[in-house]
Amino acid sequence: MAQWLQAKDTISGQQGRVYATINGNVEEMAYVKTLEAKIEKNMTEVKVLGYLGDQNKANGWKGTGSMTLYYVTSLFRQLMLDYVTTGKDTYFDLVIVNEDPTSSIGRQTVTLQNVNFSSTIIAKVDTGSELLDEDLDFTFSGVKLLDSFTKP
Repeated sequence: MAQWLQAKDTISGQQGRVYATINGNVEEMAYVKTLEAKIEKNMTEVKVLGYLGDQNKANGWKGTGSMTLYYVTSLFRQLMLDYVTTGKDTYFDLVIVNEDPTSSIGRQTVTLQNVNFSSTIIAKVDTGSELLDEDLDFTFSGVKLLDSFTKP
């Protein structure tokens, strides 16, 4: 067993993959630059007799995330326009895979369920940018850990 983490066992950020399943179609999202999803507990403050400090009790959770994409797809603009014109919102799943073949820790696969975008850039120009990108914020209401990293 190693006494410290070996550099080869860290995960390269460029070795990830992201897939969206939207209306039954799987879209490989090779245009993702960054993606981060987090779960935050809803906490209730609890005061009790005989104790001067505040205690907290978890009473639920909320899933939120953000993505930065290269500005090369109209898919999410179309989903937003569908909502604007019909009122029908689209929820979908995202599968995020981290797998660096150099590392000994294997693969981690996370599925975010019922993903819904909060906002979408509908059009963009930027004369000071060499490459256009866009930021998308989202929420999700389910999550599965399909594959877990092993210990190095």
